[in-house]
Amino acid sequence: MIPYGRQSISAADVAAVTEVLQSDWLTQGPAVERFESCVAAYCGVPHAVAVNSATSALHIACLALGLGPGDTLWTSPNTFVASANCARYCGASVDFVDIDPRTYNMSVERLAEKLAQAAAAGKLPKVVIPVHFAGQSCDMAGIDALAKQYGFKVIEDASHAIGGRYRGEPVGNCRYSDLTVFSFHPVKIVTTAEGGMVLTRSAELNERLVRLRSHGITRDPSLMHGASQGPWYYEQIELGFNYRMTDLQAALGASQMTRLDEFVARRHELVRRYDDALRELPVTLPWQHPDSYSAFHLYVIKVPQRPGKGRREVFEALRARGILVNVHYIPVHTQPYYRELGFREGDFPQAEAYYAEAITLPLYYSLTYEEQDQVIKAVKEVVR
Repeated sequence: MIPYGRQSISAADVAAVTEVLQSDWLTQGPAVERFESCVAAYCGVPHAVAVNSATSALHIACLALGLGPGDTLWTSPNTFVASANCARYCGASVDFVDIDPRTYNMSVERLAEKLAQAAAAGKLPKVVIPVHFAGQSCDMAGIDALAKQYGFKVIEDASHAIGGRYRGEPVGNCRYSDLTVFSFHPVKIVTTAEGGMVLTRSAELNERLVRLRSHGITRDPSLMHGASQGPWYYEQIELGFNYRMTDLQAALGASQMTRLDEFVARRHELVRRYDDALRELPVTLPWQHPDSYSAFHLYVIKVPQRPGKGRREVFEALRARGILVNVHYIPVHTQPYYRELGFREGDFPQAEAYYAEAITLPLYYSLTYEEQDQVIKAVKEVVR
């Protein structure tokens, strides 16, 4: 069986975790700060806050920007549900912006049209979350220009994109956004088993993120409502959460970061082999915008519907051959929870058209050429 994604754990990774297991700190220790500093330095941003999942990261990012009841957040329908659910956790409303048919990312053209309509109706979003699907950055300069024009905040959902670049700069540097979120789930580029991180250039946002991940508690006397009662003293000054990352996870993440460029370079090698081998088939291969250097979390092909040979038939035939392909993503607005909020099929036609044909092929650092050749052979046999 060849999965669509898989972590790569080295002896150095194991040693890093073992060192923490033998130390005095399993959680809330120095490993978390080291990991945060490592990611912040890589991305060229001053602040990074590690948490227990990217979903938690999205949640506190929204809270840090003041999202709440009466507000609206817009995101892409072509994403995992967490990109929209984070708004609902805050009591805010959700809407979506259709995707670009080539990049599968949020369309800046559709965003501009929707913003103009929302401005006329007095219903602008407070926050927009563009999602860097499959590791390719959205058109962040275009989104940033609209943010400045219409006054909304931007959270980059870069769960797929650590190690990627946009206009020659690292994804995560927040040049065109207020905050950026990474995921460290095992199928992502870098893993901490479970985990996420929020990056920002704002010291004020960073301070609130740190507080929100740990129950809303502060030990800073300047933020306390009363005088300190002693060195042990702390105050809960807002409602936060237990979203902390353990030192075990952070040690694994910091070790993985030493191989990040190697991970991404290997994915690009495998992508080139897929492109060369599959370009003559009646499928659509991933298109890359010249402004973007993708982290290539996913390699998605589109299989057009033909009699007896549509996406489902190809998917099932590949799985029967031991190729554990997947589909990313079912459009969020078509999920039963969001249907109950009033969304319907046909609301975002480009995302729906993409979903109807999409299949994710195996792509991960340790995928061998021999295994990839098995995938290619199977795809050719099934599609033809």
